[in-house]
Amino acid sequence: MQLISAFVAGLLFGGGLLLSRMTNPQNVLAFLDVAGAWRPALLYTMAAAVAVAFPAFWLARRSRHSWLGLPTDLPDRFRFDLPLIFGSAIFGVGWGLSGVCPGPALLLLSRANGDAITFALALAIGMLGADHWGRRTRVAAPPSPAKAAVN
Repeated sequence: MQLISAFVAGLLFGGGLLLSRMTNPQNVLAFLDVAGAWRPALLYTMAAAVAVAFPAFWLARRSRHSWLGLPTDLPDRFRFDLPLIFGSAIFGVGWGLSGVCPGPALLLLSRANGDAITFALALAIGMLGADHWGRRTRVAAPPSPAKAAVN
C-alpha cells in the first residue's frame, strides 16, 4: 500500500508541475526576476500548493500516525541550524541560476536533455556530499519540546 500511495503522490506532484509549467526553466526564471520582466503566474501555483499543504500539515501535527499507519515524524518548525541555512542558500542560488529545482529536474530527465542530466548529476553529488558531511558532523540533538510532549 505504501508503494501505491507513493506512486499516486508522485503522479499528482508531477502532473501539478506539468500543469503549472514549472518544468520550463524560462517560466521559473521569469518568476524569480522581480526587478525585470516579472511573470507572477507561479505565485498562483505556490499559493495553491500552500492551500493544499496547510490542512494536510495541520492534520499531521495532530496525529501520531499517517493514514497508512506509519508514525508521524515532522521536523521542528522553529529550529534553525547551520545545515538548514546553508542548504537553503545553496538551493536558492541553484534554483535562481538554473530555473530548475529537484522535482522538475526529474521530469526533465525523461526528455534526456543535457542540462537536466547535468543538473541531476550535480544534485546527486550534492546529496551524497551532504549525507557524508552530515554523518561526520552529526551530534545527538536533544528532542524538541513538541516531540517530547507527544511522546
